Amino acid sequence: MTKMLINGILRDKPAQGDGRFKRPPSQFRNWIENHARAAFPAEPDRYHLYLSKACPWCHGVDLVLSIRGLRDAISVTWMDPIMSDDGWVIDQASFDPAHGVPRDRYLYEVYQRAAPDYTGAISVPVLLDRESGKIVSTDSADIMHMLGQAFPDMAAPDLYPEGLRPEIDRLSDLIQNPIRNGVYRAGFATNQTAYCEAVTAIFDTLDTLEDLLENRRFLAGDHLTEVDLKLFPTLLRFDPVYVTHFKIDLARIADYPALSRYLKDLASHSEIAETVDLPHIREHYFKSHRHINPTGIVPIGPMSLYALAAPMKGAA
Repeated sequence: MTKMLINGILRDKPAQGDGRFKRPPSQFRNWIENHARAAFPAEPDRYHLYLSKACPWCHGVDLVLSIRGLRDAISVTWMDPIMSDDGWVIDQASFDPAHGVPRDRYLYEVYQRAAPDYTGAISVPVLLDRESGKIVSTDSADIMHMLGQAFPDMAAPDLYPEGLRPEIDRLSDLIQNPIRNGVYRAGFATNQTAYCEAVTAIFDTLDTLEDLLENRRFLAGDHLTEVDLKLFPTLLRFDPVYVTHFKIDLARIADYPALSRYLKDLASHSEIAETVDLPHIREHYFKSHRHINPTGIVPIGPMSLYALAAPMKGAA
């Protein structure tokens, strides 16, 4: 991403000085709530999401939509796989005037309209309240959590069950910086020290998860929870993208028996498989980050890529 908004105007993003990639905190962190006095009440067909199939943070949100059956309650506009110098480009084929949002070309236009004086990154996901025109949230973890809790449905799985909450929270903290942020800290590092710090933390944490999953089907135990939907997008992209593109090549997920079993198990669920578009994911990374991959060549990919895609095609 080469641009940001400064007082609502699109500008070049300042360079980071110490070689370490720092993800800026989300500035929009409001909540959809299920009570009468809520500023953003839990009403179907009121909220709109801007998502990218390539982005792992968006992928977690899309997984919650799929698993909890919320696709008819919350509309979505998708991004093109390849980013421009002006940031995320909106996929015009995904635009539906029935969603009640303006037809923009770039994501930054959504921010300019919703928050004219905004200064910050132009990031996805974006959760928009169509009624007020305000951005509810740009924090993926918050969005995942509120979509899992604010729209109660007894038929949908509870992704944050009360008895497992301490373990889910512990594991979410465990994977957040070393793995979910860590792959970007490695890939976008601009000096050797920053890169090595990030890679070491990634594989130390993968070793911990490997040990954990030797005795558990899912991260928190016997049931799929919110934390699995946070880890899955990063694991999915690891061998097909991050090993090559971000130089995270100390080992592959395919080299970890328990993590490999876990990844294939998750990918075999139809509600999860329908959210995966590996060609789109790979096109985004290898063609958008020209400062890392100047030629834009998309590598053929490891054999594990094709083995992983097979259960997705046959998922029922």
